[in-house]
Amino acid sequence: MNLARDTGLAAERAPQDARSASPGTASALYTGWVRHRRHAPHRHAFRYRLFLAYLDLSEIDRVFSRRWLWSVGRRNVVEFRRSDYLGDPAVPLDTAVRDCVEQRGLARPLGPIRLLAHLRYFGYCFNPVSFYYCFAEDGHTLQAVVAEVTNTPWKERYAYVLSASACTRQGDVLAWRFDKRLHVSPFMAMTHSYAWRLGIPGEELRVHMDVLALDAPIHDASREFDATMVLKRKPLDARNAASALLRFPLMTLRVVAAIHWQALRLWLRGNPIHDHPATRIQKP
Repeated sequence: MNLARDTGLAAERAPQDARSASPGTASALYTGWVRHRRHAPHRHAFRYRLFLAYLDLSEIDRVFSRRWLWSVGRRNVVEFRRSDYLGDPAVPLDTAVRDCVEQRGLARPLGPIRLLAHLRYFGYCFNPVSFYYCFAEDGHTLQAVVAEVTNTPWKERYAYVLSASACTRQGDVLAWRFDKRLHVSPFMAMTHSYAWRLGIPGEELRVHMDVLALDAPIHDASREFDATMVLKRKPLDARNAASALLRFPLMTLRVVAAIHWQALRLWLRGNPIHDHPATRIQKP
């Protein structure tokens, strides 16, 4: 399989993160689009534009300083709130990510931890998936990716820990196949596996996910659902930050509104509903 050809994830040289971030930092903004396509039982597709923050967790105080609309742990137009992300809010986020990787049996990452996610905008935050890129001490060699999935309306979280040494790789496109562990959508049963393909963050960043039956091969005919995200990197400077807020002033509210609007459309089209596993257990 040609991963770059089959998924549109172009293989690039390993990125030098600081090149397109604010001067002297690895943090940046990514803007682009995400597309969802359901292939069965009834076809349905949608696409919308978005932006995400890419934050080196060691740079958060520096990135948020001297921005009067941005703050850390304090209400503002843009806020980084520790409790919106992985693990115990009393534990520093980078420590929680390193602990999570180590607890899943992988070597503890010793280099930068860089988060690709939504921040809290106008007091609201929701991340369908938060990606934590865990680098080695050299700052460029990727050791692992932690993909923290959050469902709605339950707001449950599950962290998939993906080892960079246990994947299919072509250039800077990394691919994994693993079983689904969290009930995400009432229109998708738990008896599925994921095939994910992630690019290493650079000037472009592409992510692709296929949802398949547990033992199905990875090809177009076996996909029940797929999602693709294509992003371009921009420096995290005052101009780009203001532009993103003006273009997407209620980004996280728009994400949740889109999820519920598309769920209504799926229901109206007659797609079957699958109960949350906990609900099934409670039924007599």
